[in-house]
Amino acid sequence: MTKRILRVLQGEAIWPPPAWLMRQAGRYLPEYRALRQQAGDFLALCLNPELAAEITLQPIRRFGMDGAILFSDLPIVSYALGQDLRYAEGEGPVLTPIRTPGDLDRLRVDRVADAVAPVLETVRRVRAGLGDATLIGFSGAPFTVACYMVEGRGSREFAAARGMAYTNPALFSALIDRIIEGNLVYLRGQADAGAEALMLFDSWAGMLPPEEFRRWVIEPTARIAAALRESHPHIPLIGFPRLAGMLLGEYATNTGVQAVAMDTSMDPAAARALVPANIALQGNLDPLGVVAGGARMTEQALAICEALRGRPHIFNLGHGLVPQTPPENVGTLLQAIRSA
Repeated sequence: MTKRILRVLQGEAIWPPPAWLMRQAGRYLPEYRALRQQAGDFLALCLNPELAAEITLQPIRRFGMDGAILFSDLPIVSYALGQDLRYAEGEGPVLTPIRTPGDLDRLRVDRVADAVAPVLETVRRVRAGLGDATLIGFSGAPFTVACYMVEGRGSREFAAARGMAYTNPALFSALIDRIIEGNLVYLRGQADAGAEALMLFDSWAGMLPPEEFRRWVIEPTARIAAALRESHPHIPLIGFPRLAGMLLGEYATNTGVQAVAMDTSMDPAAARALVPANIALQGNLDPLGVVAGGARMTEQALAICEALRGRPHIFNLGHGLVPQTPPENVGTLLQAIRSA
């Protein structure tokens, strides 16, 4: 019997909708915090198949989500291409910035397969112990990965990366090309290792004006989707162009993804009108609503489900769970969805 998330990704409307939550494996869980201390730094944790597999499975055991998202991080493909990557406490990823053609020349696609081998082993371990949940592999989408690679760290504006796209589009385009090539090695490897669906996180897509969005978000995603259809035609792809707004429909139509994830700001009724009916929608409860919990959380979650009843929908959040989330609120939320 086909798993519920895969049925939705094939275009079927299911009631109640299947559910998983972005960042469902992470710091809000006491079992994660206990395990985190064993790994050393965060990059070592992502590259430790035993620990990363256990973290991926923790929320499935506790809550029984319909989907398990691989425990990893967006800049892993940067590391795999050869960029220095470390995690500073309280800062997130820190990378040696890519600013010149010489910097770009040091990034090599031929080293990606070996570099991500531990992550692929994590995928194999998770798939072996997963049961009925769908295993979702992922990577950072090209524009978002390029933001980190050029800026050298997280940022509110990513001024260096966006500035390069305007002042040196040839260099920025070459970097995007290199990220696409690395992502294809990485995502195909995840599919071969047992991932049943894949997801591209374009967390910073919403910073771009429409023409830049088309060039740096839609076009690279379309290239990845087309290549994956050719090599792995039965593996569906979910795209998450965060804060795409009214461009969500254009993204859905022109990228070739099987589902689009809605961020917290998107009205589900508007998304339903914008996105073709054969493309699934995923989302989009406010993560802070889960922190608050209570009747309001349940009302909002059920309203999202009702707004999308009758079309393919995977219930999720509009962004990831935050560390202060009470685990019991997650359990209450999922029970409400299952009882809809």
